[in-house]
Amino acid sequence: MVSKKSRTLVREKKHRRIRHHLVGTTERPRLSVFRSNSHMYAQVIDDTVGNTLVSASTLEKDIKAELEKTNNVDAASYLGTVIAKRAIEKGINTVVFDRAGFIYEGKIKALADAAREAGLEF
Repeated sequence: MVSKKSRTLVREKKHRRIRHHLVGTTERPRLSVFRSNSHMYAQVIDDTVGNTLVSASTLEKDIKAELEKTNNVDAASYLGTVIAKRAIEKGINTVVFDRAGFIYEGKIKALADAAREAGLEF
């Protein structure tokens, strides 16, 4: 029988492969996205020193209060606008988008499109 690898293992391997090419610098940090079954997380990271410059997630009270559900496309697009506004307040205008091995559709695409509309360039 042919055994099939789990989606999580495939995603993690893809993420490791992607990270060899993506590096966040001080001028252009990395926008990293993680999606679980119930929440979404976004961070803007400077990889040269290993610091998280800006973060947002659907676990935060003020973000959670605005959302009906925390794991749908609407929540992802709202999180994208929040992370973009916070990054622009810190003076970050351009980022490198790190989808963390997730397929670029649905929630990940909604977050990226909302961040672009809010003013982030990538």
